[in-house]
Amino acid sequence: QVQLVESGGGLVQAGGSLRLSCAASGRTFSDYTMGWFRQAPGKDREFVAAISRSVSNTYYRDSVKGRFTISRDNAKNTVYLQMNSLKPEDTATYYCAARRRTVPVTFTGGYDNWGLGTQVTVSS
Repeated sequence: QVQLVESGGGLVQAGGSLRLSCAASGRTFSDYTMGWFRQAPGKDREFVAAISRSVSNTYYRDSVKGRFTISRDNAKNTVYLQMNSLKPEDTATYYCAARRRTVPVTFTGGYDNWGLGTQVTVSS
């Protein structure tokens, strides 16, 4: 098992930026594909972005392409989500997830470990 702790959420105006971090502990971080998901009140948890173990491949949901960037630092056991040009519809609790497989996936059931989430609120 790997333990995940998110940070960096907050309140920001539309058009602003935030950088989320997810610190991992407990197992070899580089063995895990990492993902970011989000969940707005009353809605299902949805895929946001994912990154492969080797950093060579990244994946995004269409609505965040060009605005969000996922990255990881295996030496620091941390994955990041840089969020620019934020919109009110980005408001949600953002969760970090880990998958001990080579290939990232976009569905929640494909991830074995989850953090508790960090709240992002974008005001209009």
